[in-house]
Amino acid sequence: MHKTATRLRLAGALAAALMLGGIATGPSAQADERHGKERTLADLAQRHGRYFGSATDNPELVDEPYKALLGHEFDQITPGNGMKWYATEPEQGVFDFSKGDEIVNLARANRQKVRGHTLVWHSQLPDWLTSREWTAPELRAVLKKHIQTEVRHYRGKVFAWDVVNEAFNEDGTYRESVFYKTLGPGYIADALRWAHQADPRVKLYLNDYNIEGIGPKSDAYYKLAKELKAEGVPLHGIGLQAHLALQYGYPTTLEDNLRRFSRLGLDTALTEVDIRMQLPATEEKLVQQAEWYGDLTEACLAVRRCVGITLWDYTDRYSWIPDFFPGEGAALPWDEELRRKPAYFALREALGGR
Repeated sequence: MHKTATRLRLAGALAAALMLGGIATGPSAQADERHGKERTLADLAQRHGRYFGSATDNPELVDEPYKALLGHEFDQITPGNGMKWYATEPEQGVFDFSKGDEIVNLARANRQKVRGHTLVWHSQLPDWLTSREWTAPELRAVLKKHIQTEVRHYRGKVFAWDVVNEAFNEDGTYRESVFYKTLGPGYIADALRWAHQADPRVKLYLNDYNIEGIGPKSDAYYKLAKELKAEGVPLHGIGLQAHLALQYGYPTTLEDNLRRFSRLGLDTALTEVDIRMQLPATEEKLVQQAEWYGDLTEACLAVRRCVGITLWDYTDRYSWIPDFFPGEGAALPWDEELRRKPAYFALREALGGR
């Protein structure tokens, strides 16, 4: 059992009982509490020099209760889809930043900062890019233009970029994306250099899932990061997505993993956090989930260069999990009715709130 387990089991069980018993913990209750002294998750994280954020996506922004809570509780936003290649360059050389701009403008109105996500990924590419063969010089030119056009557009508007997303397989070999197959592994260093040229002040990250604990995949990132730093490539951080599942166990080496990247002079961030479970959600599972959320947060707080935590959206109402993992879900600290779950109270406790 984790170090917070007993403490959070009691707090989580109580929260679950309140939630399941119909005690008001939804948006109306939270609106009342705003006039009191309760600190938000962002407030609590700021006391530790961290941010606490949420992903969001454009279709959700018509949901006013959802949008109000997004603007109140968090100090950072990541666009779930609006900055990906298929959305920003739907035709070769024709750029459309309207969806990303909508989220940036929302963040500015709420005094939140924005993480750019993502410049180079094997998925969600436009048809014009995937439906033909490219020579290496052709694809280099396309990749450079895409990266630099988008980074210049958002220069001064985002604090960090997930430059290359999910570059490795589970065994630590390179993922054979169109970029790797055509350009070789050097495309990663090139992407970082091109992004830095376009915005010398923005923090540049590599980002992936299943690299929370020490293992073949995270070892591959450690080795690559060490090489890139030695070569003077502008890499500033590693994003650990932290898409976890109760049935696969908690990454107990997370804190050690964060520390070894910090020793390379790199920031780290938990960038896409959710903790799914096999449905139905029971009180026992919700309490275990709460323990994990608390443990993740404490691991980040224990490592100075872990700069922040971002939920992959904050509510089960808009979670991606049920569509991609049938029979699984309930992954986030707010339920589909925007009610706080035990995980929410575990986050508060880990951040030093009550």
